[in-house]
Amino acid sequence: MGTKPLHYLNRTIIVYHKSRPRSILGPLNVYGILALAGVVGPFVLICADLTAALSAPGYNLIRDSISSLALAPMGWLQTIGFLAVGLLTEIFVAGLLFNIRGGRGFKLSIGLLVCFGFGLLLIGAFRTDPVGAPHTIEGTIHSVTATTVFWLFPIAVLLLTPSLRSDSYWKDIYVYTVVTSVLALALITGRVGLPAQLSWFGLYERILVANMIIWVEVMAVRLLRLSLSRE
Repeated sequence: MGTKPLHYLNRTIIVYHKSRPRSILGPLNVYGILALAGVVGPFVLICADLTAALSAPGYNLIRDSISSLALAPMGWLQTIGFLAVGLLTEIFVAGLLFNIRGGRGFKLSIGLLVCFGFGLLLIGAFRTDPVGAPHTIEGTIHSVTATTVFWLFPIAVLLLTPSLRSDSYWKDIYVYTVVTSVLALALITGRVGLPAQLSWFGLYERILVANMIIWVEVMAVRLLRLSLSRE
């Protein structure tokens, strides 16, 4: 067997080195930073929602809708929560793009997840109309965006499942992702027929949102572990 020229070996080593992301913040490389955005986002939303709800006199987490909390005195805090989780979700999705072996529907799934994150931004930026008040442009944008976001998520996640199943690192999350998608579809379908005056409407909406952000959290933690293992 012949010996490969030294310049060939040097070039091979250089190419391999460039294929690995460099550390940016301690043990975290660029993918670790993107994953960290997905880890932090859901916690920011949960803390903002609970703080605003507990500080609003008469607001009931089980009865009242999530959107109506923005009209409370501390509603600006929930607005910040949705703006933060929307922005951080979009950043996190970039990490999925570069760390999952894409299969059929992968790019469309990533595109829909980006739209999902942008929709969360719009939900925070535009408040809902008070019950019984005339419809405004701001309230209409909020309502339409919320419905769109709820439908985008299960479709995006379902399109991602073939890629997860074919990737050895992500395949053990495949079943959980399918369950998340089916549960989201069932909850959003059931939400259409629920009256806003339902005594547990707020709880129903929070279960719907929790199903989404828990999936983001699980995927972000897995991506963070992947980035750390590469280091």
